[in-house]
Amino acid sequence: MAEAVARGIRIAGLRKRYGSGDTAVDALKHVDMAVAPGEVVGLIGPSGSGKSTLLKCLGAVIEPSAGRMTLGDDVIYDDGWKVRDLRALRRDRIGFVFQAPYLIPFLDVTDNVALLPMLAGVPNAQARGKALELLTALDVQHRARAMPSQLSGGEQQRVAIARGLVNRPPVILADEPTAPLDSVRAMSVIRILNEMARRFETAIVVVTHDEKIIPTFRRIYHIRDGVTQEEAGEGRPFE
Repeated sequence: MAEAVARGIRIAGLRKRYGSGDTAVDALKHVDMAVAPGEVVGLIGPSGSGKSTLLKCLGAVIEPSAGRMTLGDDVIYDDGWKVRDLRALRRDRIGFVFQAPYLIPFLDVTDNVALLPMLAGVPNAQARGKALELLTALDVQHRARAMPSQLSGGEQQRVAIARGLVNRPPVILADEPTAPLDSVRAMSVIRILNEMARRFETAIVVVTHDEKIIPTFRRIYHIRDGVTQEEAGEGRPFE
């Protein structure tokens, strides 16, 4: 695991403080985490425990107050950002999957997935080819020309997963990806995330309250009052 994690995500002593003086709030007090390529881990905890803040720090959306974050072989934060272009970091190296799919309603399925590589300068035909490859892997290629409004909830979430993977990021951050889904569709999504993690050697962090999927994780990080504790998961089959 240690060698694999060296290519995944490593976080040490991460802290996030909002405000200063008497009004300061420590949203993250001490976070340690390691996720290997090909691994899906759960991040759980009660409301207000720091899950959302941690995910935003991991996604380079907000700046931590202290600590160290490493992505692959690159230190991206060490008591300050070590990456000049955070926008490019988010676009090229971090994929996001949210509770709502947030598909662009006036683009068809293929272009929803192909948009990110197009914005990164990939030629349109090549970007659409990458999109179709992922849509095929996720078994929604038959909906490639459909508009988002024509998709079922499960299909929309699969397209959102394809969009998160299209630039082959080493990290996927999934925020409550199964919350709006029934048990069958929720298990389908978590199965897909695990398959995609193995296939593309992606490290995936899933923030969830969903009791249906928590037993599927082999490892869980439980965050309480801004402090993480690693726990062994049950690793149940997805069926």
